[in-house]
Amino acid sequence: MALSPTRVSPEPCSVTLGGTIPPRPPLLMGGLPAPPYPLGEGLPAPPYPLGEGLPAPPYPPGPLGPPWGAYSPHALLGGTANRGLVIRVGDTVLRPAAPCRPATHALLDHLSAAGFDGAPRVLAAGPVTETLTYIDGHAAVPPLADATLTDTALVSVADLLRRYHLAVASFDPAGYQWPRPIPARFRTGLVSHNDVHPANLVFRDGRAVALIDFDLAGPGSAIWDFAAAARYWAPLQDDQDIADSRHGRALERFRIFLHAGGLRRADRRRVAEAVVANHDWTYAIVTEAAAAGHQGFADHWRMVAEPTARARRWCQRHQRDLLAAAR
Repeated sequence: MALSPTRVSPEPCSVTLGGTIPPRPPLLMGGLPAPPYPLGEGLPAPPYPLGEGLPAPPYPPGPLGPPWGAYSPHALLGGTANRGLVIRVGDTVLRPAAPCRPATHALLDHLSAAGFDGAPRVLAAGPVTETLTYIDGHAAVPPLADATLTDTALVSVADLLRRYHLAVASFDPAGYQWPRPIPARFRTGLVSHNDVHPANLVFRDGRAVALIDFDLAGPGSAIWDFAAAARYWAPLQDDQDIADSRHGRALERFRIFLHAGGLRRADRRRVAEAVVANHDWTYAIVTEAAAAGHQGFADHWRMVAEPTARARRWCQRHQRDLLAAAR
């Protein structure tokens, strides 16, 4: 969630305890000049230095056509902090640089080296933008496709998180500055994704295959990621706000999800205990950024404020039921 002027999204954490991260080599692809490309606030007038020049943003949610061909740039749907600023160019993605990019990029490099194929790779980075690999599939942006609402899809989300946690377990987060910390009682030292929102999962053929947007990743726990994912994917909401096939099945799907993740019984219970804290942590980010004038967060909060309040009350009211389902 970059670009928020609040403490939620700090100034770029460009220096580790050991010194400045050296720049990556430039990426040259299909005749494109090396990034960074001038996207974001204060954007100069087009044409931009990308081939024959990009038209002025916002970009349409689809290819622009000739003369771009396979490299036709277009905005990817979804996002709040970076709404309209994440651009696909061929098999790459150009986006605003992660707020704590040395840490985030070290994490993504580790995942690649560990053989984890469920996250993008960093191809190039500059002070303003970064270029990542594009992961084929569809992000689960609203309205959610029916194929993402099945129990099979739910199990695939749990399996993706399980594989991510296995791959990241050997990553040492020491020496880096990270974004907003999660509550200390839910930190184990493992670097969790911390933002398992549907729009940050890529699906293919009805299965979750990748996590994207690691801007909030930092020292946390598998428990925290599973709590976040359960809130969105069970979902842990009042039934009046669930208008699809998941209606009336929140506790059943919560149980399915936790058992599919391979968590120990004690950890499943901790997930249930973390749900309300995870809710509060997540929406503190949203409300603080909205209050600070970030338009994307302000628009998002206007849409979700009432169902979000009902969801929190539902989780509190059903705390014992969640603990029972986690057994």
